[in-house]
Amino acid sequence: MVTLKEVTSKSELKDFVKFPFTLYKDSPYWVPPIINDEIASFNKSKNPVFKDADAWLFLAYKNNKIVGRVAAIVNGLEVNHQNIKKMRFGWFDFIDDYEVSETMFNKVAEIGRQHELSYMEGPVGFSNMDKVGVLTEGFDHIGTMITWYNHPYYVTHYERFGLVKEKEYMENKFPFINANPLFFEKVNAIVKKRYGVKELNFTKTEEVMPMVDKMFDLFNESYSKLSSFVPMTDPQKEYFKKKYISFINPEYIKFVLDKDDNLIAFAIVMPSFSRAMQKAKGKLFPFGWYHLLNAKRNSKEVIFYLIGVHPEYQNKGVTAVIFNEYHKTFTEKGIESCIRTPELEENVAIKQLWKHFDPQIYKRRKTFRKNL
Repeated sequence: MVTLKEVTSKSELKDFVKFPFTLYKDSPYWVPPIINDEIASFNKSKNPVFKDADAWLFLAYKNNKIVGRVAAIVNGLEVNHQNIKKMRFGWFDFIDDYEVSETMFNKVAEIGRQHELSYMEGPVGFSNMDKVGVLTEGFDHIGTMITWYNHPYYVTHYERFGLVKEKEYMENKFPFINANPLFFEKVNAIVKKRYGVKELNFTKTEEVMPMVDKMFDLFNESYSKLSSFVPMTDPQKEYFKKKYISFINPEYIKFVLDKDDNLIAFAIVMPSFSRAMQKAKGKLFPFGWYHLLNAKRNSKEVIFYLIGVHPEYQNKGVTAVIFNEYHKTFTEKGIESCIRTPELEENVAIKQLWKHFDPQIYKRRKTFRKNL
């Protein structure tokens, strides 16, 4: 018999966060989170997402042993302001036992009905800045610190419960050598001359910080038309600024300004921390910091985390200015391969953006939905 227990104590929250460490202990592809960071993300006094969202965390037990976990989420901005009556669920992990997954699915559905929502969808986080999607292809590739990994049997459990595909995401990669500098140099020169735009590079984090709010504003504008998008609030901008920006190499952040110095495009690239996170085993001390800092300085693999272009400048070649600058930086640092974060299958613009790199789709993931 499977029983569910809502997480209400610090020790239970730690059990919730650490359950995947047991489930994936023998996997060479799973990338563990930093335990304390993951715990802090569910702290209502620290994470500003809780100003607009509610979450219920559950642990599933069988024979007095933890066998699953799930977070049921209601995003108030989405439900009340966008009128999208979605019951979200994420951080969804379980052993290969249908009774376990069914019990947790039913709990999510129950909460959704209690809040008079129309359907449930997952796995998703609180917002677009969180991880998304259950892996459906590419199980033999190492994950990233910004994606969930899962066993192949997960999809069968979703489908058996009656969920169907809602959205599909693709993950691409390409060797850096595929980036043809002659193309970007040419388009870069044309775009600069035609529109009067200019690049802005950084060497210190302190130089980036004063412009981060404008970057997040542009992020909201750039992605507002995507079906899955929920805008970032001002408190969330401040939260992500403190949590992430200071840890990203400043030279991996590129801005493009118009002739009046308004921000019209940006991109954020991160070194791959996957191997470092595996070595850290969820802890920064005593040696986790060393592995992460070593990856920050020396990783030859990078992840394109975010790219945003103002709607007025989309399809005008502005990204060539960004890629031209990255080519210089990556050449100097000896980067060998590039990975892209999950991108919506329906996002035609992003596919066009990368066509010159001859990318390879090496992973796919989906979110699933069920009407309530």
